[in-house]
Amino acid sequence: MVSPIGFGAFKIGRNEKTKYPSQYALPSESDVNCLLDGLLALGINYVDTAPAYGLSEERIGRCLASRRREFVLATKVGETFAEGVSQYDFTSEGLRASVERSLVRLKTDVIDVLLLHSDGRDEWIQNETDAVAVLQELKDRGLARSIGLSGKTVEGARQALQWADVLMVEYHIEDRSHEALIDQAAQSGVGVVVKKGLASGHLPAGEAIRFVLANPHVATLVVGGLSLVHFRENMRLANNGG
Repeated sequence: MVSPIGFGAFKIGRNEKTKYPSQYALPSESDVNCLLDGLLALGINYVDTAPAYGLSEERIGRCLASRRREFVLATKVGETFAEGVSQYDFTSEGLRASVERSLVRLKTDVIDVLLLHSDGRDEWIQNETDAVAVLQELKDRGLARSIGLSGKTVEGARQALQWADVLMVEYHIEDRSHEALIDQAAQSGVGVVVKKGLASGHLPAGEAIRFVLANPHVATLVVGGLSLVHFRENMRLANNGG
């Protein structure tokens, strides 16, 4: 079981080339520790990170490795971010190497949710590369408990229903394009994680959370942030129907 609100760990590791409306400084190591421990205390047990999130993976590993059984850990493969630039690698070698690095950084033997980090070419990644086969192999080897796609297109997500355990999709009150797909995922037994439910901070939390979690097929809404006060309020909204 996952909490209705998940933690999007982008802001603890990266503050360059973001889509958030306001600039922010990266938190100190002690602030990250307080935040992550506080999130678990609030009952938020889904932690979403990625190699493209700068220092995020290694900070999670340092802080939460001793509490590994208390949360569901999601990370991604396919995208890295260095010197202000995103780079994408969906080759078999690149994906396997990425997972090995993530396991070391996160100080864990297994990733609970391993997602392809799409650059927008959702169908091309699935059809023209070995990415899906590599994820299936990593799951068979016990390095990932579940696999899926963090994509950008409805058609890409629909195709992923054939092999994915989990889909991460953008869904909010101003973008309902994935709504029918979310219903299809439920019918197929595929879990749905929502990203950008607050439109990267552009929508008011109360209205946005109420809208997303009113959909019974959404397992968790991943929210980014650095304030425990805000996460406490987000959990209150989630648990009380907004």
